Amino acid sequence: MVKVFALILVLLVTALYLLKSDTKMTPLQSGEKMLAFGDSITYGYGAKPGESYPAVLQTLTGIPVINAGVNGETTEEGAVRFPAALEEENIRLVLLCLGGNDILQQRSKTRLKANLKRIVQMAKTKGIDVVLIGVPTFGVFGMTSLPLYQEIAEEEKIAYLPSLLPDVLADRGLRGDYVHPNAAGYRVIAERVAERLHSLGYVE
Repeated sequence: MVKVFALILVLLVTALYLLKSDTKMTPLQSGEKMLAFGDSITYGYGAKPGESYPAVLQTLTGIPVINAGVNGETTEEGAVRFPAALEEENIRLVLLCLGGNDILQQRSKTRLKANLKRIVQMAKTKGIDVVLIGVPTFGVFGMTSLPLYQEIAEEEKIAYLPSLLPDVLADRGLRGDYVHPNAAGYRVIAERVAERLHSLGYVE
C-alpha cells in the first residue's frame, strides 16, 4: 500500500511539473535547427537511416534535425563530444537522450547525472534550449525513467519527457530488441517529440 501511494505521489509531482513547464516558447525560425544528441536510440540502431527518430521528426516538423547519435556512447563520452556538436551553425534546440549505456554498464548514477547536467549547462551557456528525454530502467513498478532525469529537468528548468522511452520499450511491437525501438518505435518517438515541441511552442 505504501509503495502504491509513493507511485501515485511521484506521478502527481511529475504531472504538476509538466504543466508548470509548458511556458510557450518562440517557434523555430527559418534556418534554425534542432540537434538530436544521444546514443544508439538517437542514431537509430536497428532501423534504416531514414527511419531514425531524428529523420522522422524532421519530416514531421519541416525543421532540420541533426542526428548526433553515437552507438554505445556513455554520458562521459557524450559530454566530451558535445562541444564539437554545438559548432554546427544555427542550433536553437537540443533534444537530449543519453544515459542508457551508463545504466547497462552499471556506472555511477552520480556521475551520470553530473555528465548530463554538464551537457545541459554547455547548451544553455550558448543560449540553446534543451528538451530532456528520460531513459528507463527496470524497477519495482516496471520500466520507468530514472528519477535523476526529472531532478535534472527541475534543477535546470528545462522541458522533460519522462514516459516516452518507457512506453515505447515496454511495447514488444515497438522494439527491435530489449533496449532499442524498431522502425515503428522510432516513429512513435518522433511523433511524441513533435507533439511536445508543438505544446511548448517550438513548432507551429
